[in-house]
Amino acid sequence: MASATVTPASHSIRAGACGVRSEKEADGTYANLSLISHSQAEFILDFARIVPGMPKAKVHSRVIMTPMALKALQANLKVNIERYEAVHGEIKLSGQPQLNHNIGFETEN
Repeated sequence: MASATVTPASHSIRAGACGVRSEKEADGTYANLSLISHSQAEFILDFARIVPGMPKAKVHSRVIMTPMALKALQANLKVNIERYEAVHGEIKLSGQPQLNHNIGFETEN
């Protein structure tokens, strides 16, 4: 089973070590789409599921976090993605446009 990490605003600890794990969180919820919005005080992360043949995605979970907690989550995700890619190879995003970081005209040298 893969290890999980809980990310409080101040530091990272292994899941289960803090004793705040209910059965609902332990089972998990599948999402293949995330929507993020924010105000000055908080970030709102909606996790949804797109199902073929359905006109709209259904939000199954909403997480509301402070900016500080979300920044800690971002750092923790970065570390865990790097660990994953070191073992399993680069995660390639399919079905999303490739960003071209060159703005304006390109010249050949």
